Amino acid sequence: MIAFRNTIILVVVISLFTFIALFGRLPALRKTPIGFSHRLLCIYIPNGFRQVDSRYTGGRMNANIAQLSNYLFHQKNPLVLLLFLVLLTGSATLFLRAALPHLSTSLILPIPFVVLAPYTFTYLCVTRKTDYITHANHAPAMRQYPYDHILFRPDNLCRTCNFTKPARSKHCSLCGVCVARCDHHCAWINNCVGRHNYRYFLLLLLSIGIVELYGAYLSWSVLSPHLHLGHSKYGWLEKQYWAELGNAFVFAMSIGGISVAGVGLLAITTMPLPFALFAYHLYLIWAGMTTNESAKWADWRDDMTDGMAWIGKRSVIEAHNKERKARHLRNRNRMSGLAGPVPDSDEDEEEYVPWPKHSDQTLVSTTDGKAPTGQEQLWERCMSLDMVENIYDLGFWRNFVAVMTGR
Repeated sequence: MIAFRNTIILVVVISLFTFIALFGRLPALRKTPIGFSHRLLCIYIPNGFRQVDSRYTGGRMNANIAQLSNYLFHQKNPLVLLLFLVLLTGSATLFLRAALPHLSTSLILPIPFVVLAPYTFTYLCVTRKTDYITHANHAPAMRQYPYDHILFRPDNLCRTCNFTKPARSKHCSLCGVCVARCDHHCAWINNCVGRHNYRYFLLLLLSIGIVELYGAYLSWSVLSPHLHLGHSKYGWLEKQYWAELGNAFVFAMSIGGISVAGVGLLAITTMPLPFALFAYHLYLIWAGMTTNESAKWADWRDDMTDGMAWIGKRSVIEAHNKERKARHLRNRNRMSGLAGPVPDSDEDEEEYVPWPKHSDQTLVSTTDGKAPTGQEQLWERCMSLDMVENIYDLGFWRNFVAVMTGR
């Protein structure tokens, strides 16, 4: 009974830490206990350790750990991918060797398809590099999405790649390139999730959840005949019922061992993680945004809460700025004694992108909470995201089709 309890506690603790590591940085969890736990594990505790190490060892331990963590978390490496494949392969091998003799043919037939799916989608996620933006494919990348002049603006230069960032792209410091429609960099696939491999990433999450769900079901099929559930003379609210249930699980584990009972327990406790992450990405698709864009919208939401965000019509503001510039040139020419017409602005016009939705909105954030000086009449205080239109949101079905077709 004690071994069973300790196994459950260990699996729950591992699952909790995994959940915090995967979901703690999500904007929606930023102000929740999960977000605080992530900051505690990744910021506060490491900072405290650095202070103690600096005091007692002169920072030697921290230097060694920093070198290791820099390789693990700030350089592209396959360690997490290899760990994932080893865990998947090892668990499946242990389970199948012990469970296959006890399974019926109808339960065995789906196993090859269920087990091979995560490997297939992992391979597709890892090997897809078509979303890497280079000078050779920069021009087509600029025509994939229009700028919304809120999250993405046409004057944003990538200093590393030395070109203008296309709309919805992001420079990944781990991959060392700008990535088209970048969602996030995923250590589990040692690659960025972008425009073309996003669909395979979704299918990978779904396939991992199905593997764990089916594995838990097979484990239950093997062990349930030995549990004798439903024959207790006690009600489920009585302490004796749970004592009998615990003894039954201990007996089942003694029969199935780690190979069946342990792997099944691990599967059922970690199964919510891929399904929850899959559900989160379905929400992102419904909202018409990526993980990267979700973080940007969260920053804007904070500015709106603080009263620092202002919304205006882009065409009116651009016309105002153009007229103000022309007036400034006329005054300068008059003072210098020059004559002749004022030259047109030499600013490059934004390239037209055939996208179903366009917006004339733009947002700015000010440090003092006041509208931009000299343009007060052109701006309105933006109080919530309901006042802003997301041009990348075409409706759930069209968003879903675009994702699954790599658009």
